[in-house]
Amino acid sequence: MDFLQSATGLALGLFMWVHMFFVATILLGKDAMWTVARMFEGYFIFGRPVYGLVSALVATIATLFVVHAALALRKFPANYRQYRTYRDHMKEMKHEDTTLWYWQVVTGFALFFLASVHLYIMLTRPDRIGPFESADRVWSDLMWPLYLVLLFAVEFHGGVGLYRLALKWGWFEGDGRDAAGTRRKLRIFKWALTGFFLVLGLLTLAAYMKIGSDHAPFYGQHYVPAAPSPRG
Repeated sequence: MDFLQSATGLALGLFMWVHMFFVATILLGKDAMWTVARMFEGYFIFGRPVYGLVSALVATIATLFVVHAALALRKFPANYRQYRTYRDHMKEMKHEDTTLWYWQVVTGFALFFLASVHLYIMLTRPDRIGPFESADRVWSDLMWPLYLVLLFAVEFHGGVGLYRLALKWGWFEGDGRDAAGTRRKLRIFKWALTGFFLVLGLLTLAAYMKIGSDHAPFYGQHYVPAAPSPRG
């Protein structure tokens, strides 16, 4: 079960980073984001959007999410007494990795609700992905508060999770002679990555909010590039 939890967590963490880069293409312009969205729909192969491809991808990610959450739940405090014991232990130890695990539990619990909403929308409305479509959802549908909290929760949870995976399975230990030094370097790298993706995510969310605000009078209108070419 530990291996399955680690494998699903690794897959979700890597997907989280790749997904952020794809979503952030809006910073390169509406056409760039439109091209990426249509690529996942098979537009440049079939000459039309095949929304089932997006739904299949979302269903796969949702399945990994549910399996990972179910496996992770077995390590959560099962009652208030266990929670108090861990909290007292954490305060006494004052150990950063112990504290990080606590916040990983908190953000993981938040993701049960926040990520589920986003996954459901993407699963049922794959046609609403695009420069105007996504911006309308963020701004006019008032989803930006959820996405703002989701950004911090997923980046912190995923970053800490991948850091702890590297420690758990000893991916960068080498000969193991400087375990403390390796841990320190991984921690610095983890915070640098988290900071980078948070800044990228905030800039991306701000871009969608600006586009959504400008496009609000035309809510529901799909974005059409100047010269769409189904087969490139």
